[in-house]
Amino acid sequence: MNTATKNVLEAVNAKHYRWEDLPAEPLKEGLTRRLITSERMMIAHVHFKKGIDVPRHSHENEQITYILEGSLKFLLGADGEREVIVRAGEVLVIPSFLPHSAVALEDTLDMDVFNPPRQDWLAGTDSYLRR
Repeated sequence: MNTATKNVLEAVNAKHYRWEDLPAEPLKEGLTRRLITSERMMIAHVHFKKGIDVPRHSHENEQITYILEGSLKFLLGADGEREVIVRAGEVLVIPSFLPHSAVALEDTLDMDVFNPPRQDWLAGTDSYLRR
């Protein structure tokens, strides 16, 4: 396959999304998300109502959390020994396997990017988010 043909095929495979066109998946009262995945990455819009928490968990996936609106308080480490408040316009990078939890200090919209994609999110086996 020549380079021109390869470029045309890659361009055809590019996908365009609009967040508002994607269904919001309800997880628990006050927590919803929208997902976009590719072969090696995942991006999500996660909506929190004030006071909603994500229990401590860890995963192999590297995570970048960018707060678009509101703020989240994260507790990092096995015992939650480090507290970080991430506000609109700020980013938190969470390494693979680092235990973490979060609570919304106000109504919040965050954008999470994962590498590799979260298979538990795709399969719906992420029970820690549904209780």
